[in-house]
Amino acid sequence: MKIKDLLKKEGISLGLKPADKAEVIDIMVDLHDKVGNLNDKAAYKEAILAREAQGSTAVGMGIAVPHAKTDAAKHPGLTAITVPDGIDYECADGTDSNLFFMIAAPGGAADTHLEVLAGLMTMLMDPEFSQSLVAAKTPEEFLALIDAKEDERAEDKTEEAAPAAAAASAASNGKKLVAITACPTGIAHTYMAAEALEQTAGKKGVSIKVETQGSGGAKNVLTAEDIQAADAVIIAADKKVDLARFNGKKLINASTADAIHRAEGLVDRAVAGDAAVYQHTGAAAADSGSSDKESVGRFIYKSLMDGVSHMLPFVIGGGIMIAIAFLLDDYSIDPSNFGSNTPVAAWFKSIGGTAFGFMLPILAGFIARSIADRPALVVGFVGGALAASGSTFANPGGDVPSAFLGALVAGFAAGFIVKGMQKVCDKLPASLEGIKPVLIYPLCGTLIIGVLMCLINPIVGALNSWISNVLMGMSSGSSVVLGLILGAMMATDMGGPLNKAAYVFGTAALANQNEIGYMIMAAVMVGGMVPPIAIAISTMVSKKKYTEAERKTGPANIVMGLSFITEGAIPFAAADPLHVIPSLMVGSGIAGALSMAFKCTLMAPHGGIFVFPVVGNVAMYLVALVVGSVVGALMLALLKKNVEE
Repeated sequence: MKIKDLLKKEGISLGLKPADKAEVIDIMVDLHDKVGNLNDKAAYKEAILAREAQGSTAVGMGIAVPHAKTDAAKHPGLTAITVPDGIDYECADGTDSNLFFMIAAPGGAADTHLEVLAGLMTMLMDPEFSQSLVAAKTPEEFLALIDAKEDERAEDKTEEAAPAAAAASAASNGKKLVAITACPTGIAHTYMAAEALEQTAGKKGVSIKVETQGSGGAKNVLTAEDIQAADAVIIAADKKVDLARFNGKKLINASTADAIHRAEGLVDRAVAGDAAVYQHTGAAAADSGSSDKESVGRFIYKSLMDGVSHMLPFVIGGGIMIAIAFLLDDYSIDPSNFGSNTPVAAWFKSIGGTAFGFMLPILAGFIARSIADRPALVVGFVGGALAASGSTFANPGGDVPSAFLGALVAGFAAGFIVKGMQKVCDKLPASLEGIKPVLIYPLCGTLIIGVLMCLINPIVGALNSWISNVLMGMSSGSSVVLGLILGAMMATDMGGPLNKAAYVFGTAALANQNEIGYMIMAAVMVGGMVPPIAIAISTMVSKKKYTEAERKTGPANIVMGLSFITEGAIPFAAADPLHVIPSLMVGSGIAGALSMAFKCTLMAPHGGIFVFPVVGNVAMYLVALVVGSVVGALMLALLKKNVEE
C-alpha cells in the first residue's frame, strides 16, 4: 500500500482561503465524505473535534494533521488542502499552518495503513518537500510530488544497511541514545517525533534508535542490548509508557511536541548526560526525570481512569446478568425475593452478583497499581474488598460497607502506602530485594489498609444510623420533600451510607403496609433507576463529555437503570465524582419528588421496570422516571467538562 492508495485526487483541494480553523475542519470532513471514506459524517467530525479539544494537531513548520480513529470511518483515508496564505490553527509555537492532511482511521479495522501514514508523517518533516506541496497547482501535481518522495524513501531504505553499519561503528566511539515516542492515537505525532529525533541525531553524528509505540503496536522495538549500550534514554510520549526496562539509565521525559519542536535540545541534553538516573520503584516514578511536572489533578484523573477502565467490564457484565434474572423470574412467587424465585433466574443473579463482587476491589486495586505499580495491587484489592464488606474491628465479617467512595479512598491510600514502603525499603540491604514484592509489601500493606478501612467503616455505620433516624422523623412531614431527599440520596454513593440508608428506609416502610410506606418505596426505586439512565442519555447526546470507551458502554446503562441497578453509574461517578454525582442527585431528587407528588406506590423492594405492573399510578411513575433522567442528563451536559482522553 502507498499513500496514493489512501489519498485520492478528489480528496485534495488547493489554494484555499478558509476563514478559520472551524472552516478548515468542515472542508476536510466534507472531502472525506465526498470520496466515501465515512460511515457517519457527523460522528467523524465529532471525533475530530474531540481530538482537537485535547490539543491542537498543528505540529509546527506550517503543518497540521487533524486525525481521528473511530468507527465513523468506513476505511482508512486521507484528505489534503493547502492554504498558501496560512491560517491560525492554534499551533503551540504561534505560527500559522498552510498544509493540512486529515486522517480517517477505522476504529476496529486492520492497521495495514498505519505504516503508510507513518511514512507520510516522516516525509512531512522535510521542509522543502512540505513547501513544494503548498506550491502545487493541481491535485495531480500534489499526488505526483508525494509519489516521487515515497519512491525516493523506498530507494533510500534499500541502501541503508551498509551506511547504518558504518554509522553504528563510528558511533561506538561516541554517544549512543535510545528513545521511545508515543501519542494517544498513535497515528501522527508518534512518527513525527521519531523522525525529528532521528534527523537531529543524524546531523550531530549521534547514534539513536527510536521505538515508536503507534496504533499498530510497537515498531523498531528496543532490545535489552540496545538499552544496555545506550548512554541515555529519551521518552517523548503523551501517554503512559512502561519504564521498568530503563532502570538505572539516565532518562529524559518529554512530550511528542518537545521532540517535534525542540529535538535539538533533547539530544544535546542526552549527549551531555544532563538527566537524572531513573530508579524504577513504581509507575509514578516515571515522571521523576520530566521537566514538565504532572499536575495533581492530572495525576488523580489518570489514576482514577486506570481503576475505572478495569472495573467497567465487571459492572456491565454483572449488571446485565442480573437484569436477565429479573426478566426470567416470576414476581408472583415471592415479591420480596424477586430475581431469585426460579432456579434459572437465581443462577443468572448469582453469576451477576459474583461479577459485581469484584467491582470495588478491581477499582481500588488498579488505582493503587497506577500509583505504585504491581506491588500495590494486592493492597488495593484488599482495601476495595473491605470497603464492599464493611468490616470493622467489632465485626470483621462486615455490616457497614463504605461502597465505591470507600473503594476510592482505599485505592489511593493503598497506592501511597506501598509507595511509602518502597522508599523506606530502598534503605534495606540488597540481599532482601527479592522478598520485598512477595512478603514485605503485601504483608505490611495489607495490615495497614486493613486497619485504615476498619476505622473508616464504623464512621460510615454511625452515619448510616443517624441518617435513618433523620428520615424516620421526616416521614410524617411533607411527602414531596421526603421524596426529593430519598431520590437524591439514592444517587450519591451507590451502595454507601446515603444510598443504603435511603434503601433500607424504603424497604422498612413496606412493613407498614400503608399508602405512605408504598409511596416511599416507589420514590426510592425511581431515584435509584435514574442515574444509569441519565448517564446513558448523556453519553449519546453529550459525546464530547466522555471517552470513546465510555461512549461505547454508556448505552448499556439503560438496561441497568430500567432494572434498578444503580451501580451501573459507578464507573462514571468514580471517574468524575465532583461533576457526575451532583448532576445525578438533581435528576434522582426530582424523580423522587414527582413520584411522591403523583402518589405513585410500590409494594416490591426491587425489580425496576419488571415490577411496574404492580406500581400504583404507573403512567405518572414513568413520567417521573423520564423527567428525572432527562434532567440528570441536562445537568451532566452543564457541569461535566469536555473529555481529556
